[in-house]
Amino acid sequence: MQTRHLGRNGPVVSALGLGCMGMSEFYGQADQAESVRTIHRAIELGVTLFDTADMYGQGANETLVGRAIAGKRDQIVLATKFGFVRSEDPTSRAIDGSPAYVRTACEASLRRLGVETIDLYYQHRVDPKTPIEETVGAMAELVRAGKVRHLGLSEAGPETLRRASSVHPIAALQSEWSLWTRDPEDGVIQTCRELGIGFVAYAPLGRGFLTGGIRSAATLAADDYRRANPRFQGDNLDTNLRLVEAVERIAARKGCTPAQLALAWVLARGDDVVPIPGTTKVRRLEENLAALELRLDEADLGELDRAVPKGAAAGTRYAEAMMGSLAR
Repeated sequence: MQTRHLGRNGPVVSALGLGCMGMSEFYGQADQAESVRTIHRAIELGVTLFDTADMYGQGANETLVGRAIAGKRDQIVLATKFGFVRSEDPTSRAIDGSPAYVRTACEASLRRLGVETIDLYYQHRVDPKTPIEETVGAMAELVRAGKVRHLGLSEAGPETLRRASSVHPIAALQSEWSLWTRDPEDGVIQTCRELGIGFVAYAPLGRGFLTGGIRSAATLAADDYRRANPRFQGDNLDTNLRLVEAVERIAARKGCTPAQLALAWVLARGDDVVPIPGTTKVRRLEENLAALELRLDEADLGELDRAVPKGAAAGTRYAEAMMGSLAR
């Protein structure tokens, strides 16, 4: 397994990680037994970075991951997140970065995961009500207490990264980055490199869209959140399908799948970038990992940039209510 270093002082992890969110929520019902098999197979194949969060399935995902890694703890780098506060309303999303909540959330995650220490602990979204210095200060206390090894932020902007890093080293920023989401290229990745922060790319397959397997939102499960995602709707979908068809044509010439091509593109962004594609199936995991053997030269990268230029994707990447929590 190829490895990459997250940040100047962060952990060494597999070049591809595994996002576990879809095993519990958002993309329809998943087979939990198959999800556990997928985690076990990932470990067998050398994947070390496993990503979850306390809000996925309202804690259920951490419980699932904790059960799957039991007896294998020393083989993995375990990442989870705090910050979103949910209620009985599944669409409700509050954000809390207060020091008291940081401590409470961490203790709850440790219990669900069944571990004594979290390797990489992220603030899931920046809380505009709490200065980032206070949030990261509380997270740093968790490091000193031995409950957390490394700190991360998710969807934070350049100025927040600078302020956070002045309090405690930040090992990784986790944000969306893919062929159809190029936001990090507008100052964020440059700031990460200046500060020595690794980059963990979530949704590197465009929430499954870049695999070519989604042609209509109507084929998604009734409870699949992508049905309400602007990029999967109406004229936006039609425009985005043309982008996927271009990726499919290039993949066919390269002798790979569209998913492998999309992952290879993210991997080629730099040795400090670690994509964490999510899947609930062993066969998809194995397909994704084969992207590590795919080499893209400058001609390939140029062709992809012309086929899916920056800003080409139609529609915002979240519904309007969620867009305000990005790049704070």
